[in-house]
Amino acid sequence: MDINTPTIDVVLGQYSDLFMLLAAMVYASAFIAFAWDLAKSSKLIQEIDAATVASEKKLLVAAGSVQTPAADSTSNALVNDAMTYTVASKKRGAAKVAVALTWLGVIMQAFAVISRGIAAHRVPWGNMYEFLSTGSFLVALVFSLVLLKKDLRFMGTFVIGLVTVMLCGATMGFPTPVAHLVPALQSYWLIIHVSIAVLASSLFTITFAMNVLQLLQHARIDALAAGKPDKFPFMKLVPGAAALENFAYRINAVAFVMWTFTVMAGAIWAEAAWGRYWGWDTKEVWSFVIWVVYAGYLHARATGGWTGARSAWLSIIGYLCIIFNFTVVNIYFNGLHSYAGL
Repeated sequence: MDINTPTIDVVLGQYSDLFMLLAAMVYASAFIAFAWDLAKSSKLIQEIDAATVASEKKLLVAAGSVQTPAADSTSNALVNDAMTYTVASKKRGAAKVAVALTWLGVIMQAFAVISRGIAAHRVPWGNMYEFLSTGSFLVALVFSLVLLKKDLRFMGTFVIGLVTVMLCGATMGFPTPVAHLVPALQSYWLIIHVSIAVLASSLFTITFAMNVLQLLQHARIDALAAGKPDKFPFMKLVPGAAALENFAYRINAVAFVMWTFTVMAGAIWAEAAWGRYWGWDTKEVWSFVIWVVYAGYLHARATGGWTGARSAWLSIIGYLCIIFNFTVVNIYFNGLHSYAGL
């Protein structure tokens, strides 16, 4: 090793690994609290529906009508399409605990990510473990910051569930000790190219959760329209499918711009490192496939009238391509981008 190369701080790296594990445990607890909130809210919604039916029955009796009222499972929603909640829905102790735990996890994971970077004397996204741990941190951080402006607690079970899975994948599936970067990654382009890729992937993760909720809401409304019972009353805590679709579309548009820059920056870095902008390496191909899928999604929705479930599925396919690119391509395909660190 070059005498000018800084020494790895092994102890600080071990503390980073410890706090990453602790953050995963805290997120798992937050996930349970969010799930418990949904379960309790289902009971609250049923109580509201029962009270509404009783109130309507009294009014009908007072008016001399013999018609039997029925609870409308699509009414009395606790949130509107602007994602504004009623007073009743704000009395959710489990959700408040879940949000507090999420913030605790964010703080602990921030220490883990930053301390790993300090221990290695570089940016902490040089292998699969670091990419996944930094990406999951950004997902949780963005979600927590948005919660300060918009009540998206209905997404907590899905978003924090994904964060927990990502962290478990990082700590158990791709554990990598703190080390120096391989020579090919020792470039300022690592900071530019990979940081934007991590942020874009984090935003795509959030929209994936929203698209899943959108499909669930679609299925629920269709079932109710067909006269079937409401099997998912907790979905009254979730805005309408159209609102979810619009929100996901706006976030995907921002993330797509970032992914476009990621592909362009990668091409520039490839020219500096290997003397060509594009070589159809497996990683390059799949990065382009992801770009094409999301470009098709944005174009189809904006100009082709692809709304509703079709647009949600196209966005989900794009995210599945991201997962395939990160896992299968990194692990099983040899190429110039084989920097998994495994």
